[in-house]
Amino acid sequence: MNKDLNVRLFEFSVTVLKFLPNLPKTPEFNVIRYQLAKSSTSSGANYEEAQAGSSKPDFNNKVRIALREMRESNYWHRVINAILTDKKSTVQLNYLINESDELKKILGSIVTKTNKK
Repeated sequence: MNKDLNVRLFEFSVTVLKFLPNLPKTPEFNVIRYQLAKSSTSSGANYEEAQAGSSKPDFNNKVRIALREMRESNYWHRVINAILTDKKSTVQLNYLINESDELKKILGSIVTKTNKK
């Protein structure tokens, strides 16, 4: 089990959830807020669940889902960055974009390596 990755995924989820109230209260951002809350927390939850996979295919499937959810999180962060007119949260948003990109690469590497075995 990769405790460091578990910790990073957990901290990413918590940071996103703390960031979301800073977004404008508009219908468009309400949709983004909902989607981002789901995808950012789902990635860590699926990776956590993968640790108790009942088989190698089960483990692989859960990590693939975690990767897919992290890709979605990265997408929503980039959308926010593109449309946010009030850039007061830029530092935190840049961190979330970079962290989701790094987590995406780590999860992708795990998927690639476990598919080869």
